[in-house]
Amino acid sequence: MSSSFLRIGLAQFNIRWEDPSANFKHLESLMQFDEGLDFLLLPEMWSTGFTMSPETSAEPSPGPALNWMIENARRHNFVIGGSVAVEDNGQFFNRWYGVYPDGKVVSYDKKHLFSFGKEDLHYTPGQTRPLIEISGWKIMPIVCYDLRFPVWCRNTSGYDVLVVVANWPTPRIHHWDALLRARAIENQSYVAAVNRIGSDGNGLQYPGHSSIHDMNGSTLMDLKDQEGIGVYTLDQLALTQYRDHFRFLQDQDKFTV
Repeated sequence: MSSSFLRIGLAQFNIRWEDPSANFKHLESLMQFDEGLDFLLLPEMWSTGFTMSPETSAEPSPGPALNWMIENARRHNFVIGGSVAVEDNGQFFNRWYGVYPDGKVVSYDKKHLFSFGKEDLHYTPGQTRPLIEISGWKIMPIVCYDLRFPVWCRNTSGYDVLVVVANWPTPRIHHWDALLRARAIENQSYVAAVNRIGSDGNGLQYPGHSSIHDMNGSTLMDLKDQEGIGVYTLDQLALTQYRDHFRFLQDQDKFTV
């Protein structure tokens, strides 16, 4: 069933290092609200933190974190999205799951692995760009470092919302803020992005800055460094009217993606 509105929540929290059960409990404590959500977005590797020890921390597919997402999507009657370290057929993936209340699961394996942090030495890159659909809204997920690559993010599939899940550290947070707005403007789409706060087992600090931007690059919501779930309602009519007036997408160059 289509809807002119999409109510989206961003769960910004301090991920407990390589401790999925603690993260399950902590998230559940943050989810004590009745906001009538359509979609809840969790950070990158939300169950473990950005671990480079997948041999001991990655879960099978399906595993405990995915099962938690399935159970809570059903219980709360909204879609849940976020990435998890996964072992699949002897390979490790930074895998984004989109889980529906009826148990349907869509997955995306992070394409651009963060070589500066040696992610490429531990994980296998994905190759496809799936869309998910919620109430008639077309949504494309990307994971953290993907945000730096505009060709991969190009809106050639007519998506309405680009969603970004990340562990983006403090020293480069100004890149995060700028790139989110750039992706929104160039793709004439909403961008909803969730980052973590706190520190991790790599000794990195994370300042949050989970936010939502509209197709004009305006910031609609910014959680700054506060823990919690921020909620905002996106308007399909505003998006359609903007695209109809400024018909920039029809003039895109034809790259290979």
